Amino acid sequence: MSSAPSRSSADPLDDALTAAVGAVSSRVAAIAASNPVVIIDGRSGAGKSSLARRLVAAWPGRSRVQLVALDDVYPGWGGLADGADYARDTILLPHAKGTIGVWRRWDWEVGERAEAHAVDPSLPLVVEGAGILTPASATLADVRVWVDAPDRSRKDRALRRDGDTYRPHWDLWAAQEDAHLSEHEPQALASVVVFLP
Repeated sequence: MSSAPSRSSADPLDDALTAAVGAVSSRVAAIAASNPVVIIDGRSGAGKSSLARRLVAAWPGRSRVQLVALDDVYPGWGGLADGADYARDTILLPHAKGTIGVWRRWDWEVGERAEAHAVDPSLPLVVEGAGILTPASATLADVRVWVDAPDRSRKDRALRRDGDTYRPHWDLWAAQEDAHLSEHEPQALASVVVFLP
């Protein structure tokens, strides 16, 4: 038995995210395109945002990577499907056509769209958020990721992150996620499936 320290960290989530970044990065590198598109879907608290941020930081290329989080797009707590459709139409479709996409951030406090953001079709793009992986969006992405995690872990992470702001909306949001899973079967559309603790 070796007494050498293990190369893995003491944090299983960190280890799983590191492995996931490696798996997704390998897919991105294999595409050998200057402007690949990655979409990352999963239920609330699964680890989509953490994976997306780490992927962008470790991007397997020299290009600047554009990251759009659907939390900036959803039109309120009842807007999972509308936000995903909006992202497809204003971000993913223009990028696929080689035109500049323009989306407007949702201001959660005011309850309306705010400033505009442009998406450059010549640059790589990562879009993450619950509901983004559908049959219609799958054809617009080079790498499609589904992130899964145990229900308890997800809820703990989400409520630790957003606290009392999210707590009263958990059930409403979960019902919309259930509808998305039932209608679109995103895990079956994924080219990479990630399981986080």
